[in-house]
Order: sequence, then structure tokens, then C-alpha cells
Amino acid sequence: MADVEEFVESAGLYFERLGLSRTCGRVMGCLLADTGDAADAPGLCARLAVAKSSMSVALRQLEQGGLVERYRPPRARRDHYRLTEDVFGRAFRAKMAEFTAFAALAEQGLSVVGEHPAARARLEHMRDMYAFMALEFPKLLDRWDAERTQVTRQRSDPGTTGAHRP
Repeated sequence: MADVEEFVESAGLYFERLGLSRTCGRVMGCLLADTGDAADAPGLCARLAVAKSSMSVALRQLEQGGLVERYRPPRARRDHYRLTEDVFGRAFRAKMAEFTAFAALAEQGLSVVGEHPAARARLEHMRDMYAFMALEFPKLLDRWDAERTQVTRQRSDPGTTGAHRP
């Protein structure tokens, strides 16, 4: 159990570095490592030793960010939370909109720096890199989806041997 707790704390720190609150990260860690695939808010509060208000804010942020979904099991009195299907692929696709925003920011910078060579070079590099990412990352995620589908099929078909490599 100590190893799981250590993982949950590591997840809290990791997701905090990505911009979520540490509590959000710890919730993600719990849901990733939870063998029941879901949890209710009071159970998460008890497990993580956080206030109900902090848990409420964290779950709302995770739900709005598309990382967790709320549902109510049949005959249950409380909502439960679980990771969304393909949580990381969905989260990454949502973040890809930022590539376009960064490229637009670089364009704005280029319009105000004039012909200053060093500033232009930095901003052009920024614009070009994020434009490239906006173009290529969707293709990479499509490849990932295809690979994942193939591997899932192979795992469910006992007659298939070996893993697909693109």
C-alpha cells in the first residue's frame, strides 16, 4: 500500500508541474492506481486527507478539463468519478489548440518588433515550431489511435501473436 501512496504523491507533483493543483494530481494518481476504476468524493477525501471543499474544486476542474467523468452507479446515493476513456489522448488533443495560440502570439510579436534581427529570429523560430507542431501532432495522435486499436484487437484475439510495429 505504501508504494501506491508514493505513486499518488508522485502523480500529485507531476500534474502540479503541468499546471493542475496538487490535489488534482493526487486524484488522478488515485484513479490511475485504483483497482475499482472509480471513487466517490468522500472516499477520495478520506484517502487523500483533504477538505471536502478542496476535493470539490479539484473534481470540478478535472471534470471540466475532460480528465474525469462523473456518473452515478445504479442504486447508489452518491456520484462517482472515473478517468474518461482515453484520458491522455483526449487531454493532449485539447492542449493542441495551444499550438495555434502560440503561433498567433509569435505573429503578434513579429508585428511589433520591426526589423530587429535577434527578436525576429526568436519569434520566427517560435511561430515556425508551433505551426509545425500544430500540423504534425494530430497525425502522430492518429497513428497512436491506430496502433492502440491494432494492439487491442491483437490482445482480444488469442490466435494473434506478436505486437504490431508501424
